[in-house]
Amino acid sequence: MSLSLPLHCLPESWMPAADELAGRVVLVTGAYGGLGSAVVRAVARAGATVVITGKRKRQLEQLYDAMLREGLPEPIIHPLDMEAATPRDYEALAEGVQRDLGRLDGIVHAATSFAGLMPVSTHKPDAWLRSLHVNVSAPFALMQACLPLLTAAPDSAAIFVLDNPDLVRRAHWGAYGVSKAALERFVAILHEEHDEGALRVHALLPAPMRTTLRRTAYFGEDTMQHPLPDSTAEAVVYLLSAKAAAARGGVLDLRTA
Repeated sequence: MSLSLPLHCLPESWMPAADELAGRVVLVTGAYGGLGSAVVRAVARAGATVVITGKRKRQLEQLYDAMLREGLPEPIIHPLDMEAATPRDYEALAEGVQRDLGRLDGIVHAATSFAGLMPVSTHKPDAWLRSLHVNVSAPFALMQACLPLLTAAPDSAAIFVLDNPDLVRRAHWGAYGVSKAALERFVAILHEEHDEGALRVHALLPAPMRTTLRRTAYFGEDTMQHPLPDSTAEAVVYLLSAKAAAARGGVLDLRTA
């Protein structure tokens, strides 16, 4: 099974410049996760102001403190529980960004819900609904609330993280596999609605990374053999930059990078 979206590769030897995203404001969901925290750091190093969101305020504060210790620019904390948030919560986030920062140039949807591998017969209904909500419905709600800001920017990008379709279509991938297929279709539809103009819609397909999700899904694998998410985070900087204009509406495939 292949992706329905066109595939793109990262330009050879591409490395983000220190000012690649200077002056931009970027929102990252799931900011203290494995990929999310790497993206936050990479985006900050590239000169952007980063709004970090996640369910647990304490972990956002720990990420904030760590970034200051590392000499990175100060991020903006906005706690957001994507499982429980209402449309009003997403509107309040967009209003806060508008009020405090005056613009929004990118969203990286790094938050994800994965309950582990299990057959459909034993998949708990609440875990199924949680995965579909956090992985598909919440990104929709956040995008809808932030679209006025994103389309008002001179150049903006929304980035959605997919997973290997040849794997997640198989037995036991349950709601996570279904949600990633739905997310791909959402990317396609959103791109069709914004194929011209300021907002670029991108999907990202990472190579195997050393993350908690990977360890949970492949518990017999030595995940230490895989790289940290840093190179994937640098690819996110590329997608957020104007240099990725030719890749809009497609999947940046890092599996062969």
